[in-house]
Amino acid sequence: MKKFQDLGIDEKFVKGLNELNIIQPTDIQKKVIPILLNENTDIVAQAQTGTGKTAAFGLPLLSRIDSEQNHVQGLVLCPTRELAKQVSKQLFKFTKYSEKIFVETVYGGERIERQISSLQRTTHIIVATPGRLIDLIDKKAVDLRKVDTVILDEADEMLSMGFQKQLDQILSFLPKVKNKWLFSATIPGGIQEIISKHLSKNAERIEVQKADVVNKNITHQYLVVDESEKLEALLLFLKVQHKNRGVVFCKTKKATQKLAKQLIAKNVEADAIHGDLLQKERDKVMRAFKNENLRILVATDVSARGIDVPGLTFVVHYQLPESLEYYTHRSGRTARAGNEGVSISFVNNAEAKNLKDYERKLGIRFEKIKRGK
Repeated sequence: MKKFQDLGIDEKFVKGLNELNIIQPTDIQKKVIPILLNENTDIVAQAQTGTGKTAAFGLPLLSRIDSEQNHVQGLVLCPTRELAKQVSKQLFKFTKYSEKIFVETVYGGERIERQISSLQRTTHIIVATPGRLIDLIDKKAVDLRKVDTVILDEADEMLSMGFQKQLDQILSFLPKVKNKWLFSATIPGGIQEIISKHLSKNAERIEVQKADVVNKNITHQYLVVDESEKLEALLLFLKVQHKNRGVVFCKTKKATQKLAKQLIAKNVEADAIHGDLLQKERDKVMRAFKNENLRILVATDVSARGIDVPGLTFVVHYQLPESLEYYTHRSGRTARAGNEGVSISFVNNAEAKNLKDYERKLGIRFEKIKRGK
């Protein structure tokens, strides 16, 4: 089995990884780290959330930073503030035993003045959401002229959130960048346009097979239930789970708000996280969940990007997601750090047939649960 040292990662970073219990490289890490470490290159890496992408691009990025220089050398673009914060946190943890590498995170929903002030300090890497970075560029509050590595993390998600114009703009500001690394679960037309326009024709292409991305410690279950009986079925499931904690996923903001209210009315410690919340409200909900003051987080797919809470034992798909990628991402909130977890889908008869598609494409097996179990 290959270790991170075998891939070329410096011992000072490996020490930080060991402390995080990250010992064996994942498939995507084994494929991209040697390429990104050894030469200036453009790369298109197709991999789902939960495959270890942050370390796959983060370790080579950190290895390239010259901490003696006090200008911005790396830029990571993320679709949501949650993911941006998570990436920054990971980079910080990786550098525990290395020379000091300064990372700043900038995103909408926070006062821009505070972020402008933070950027005046020594900054080696900026992790940003596209909209806020454009605001800072417009205000001449950030200097990207010496950036030599730019990373697009979850590029397809940035596109689906309407950031294509901003991505075009940002990449146009960076004509001298030596490395453009694009990570995406899917490669739709809009992403192909960005690749054709901004990446080298010789860009490396790496793909991780879907069968390799689903955590083997997750038990996949489903329950056939009518819409009118879903709440009762969920309450029964939560009762059987005793005090175990988890995330319940809905497709829309409206559905998350409604379900959270219904759960609270039944004395379940729950709250919702969705796109309409102000940043301070989102932070308050996430703080309560991480501090275990909440047992259940009701979330939409996009708002849950970047949620990394240890010790969650289940995920409930109260409404099935729009895509396989979302199913993988949702399920990956449980069974982290070697633990086991359950991913249960509440489906009607027609949706139950769709699960065969999930099984075939993701290489998983669903166990049917009878009511009352």
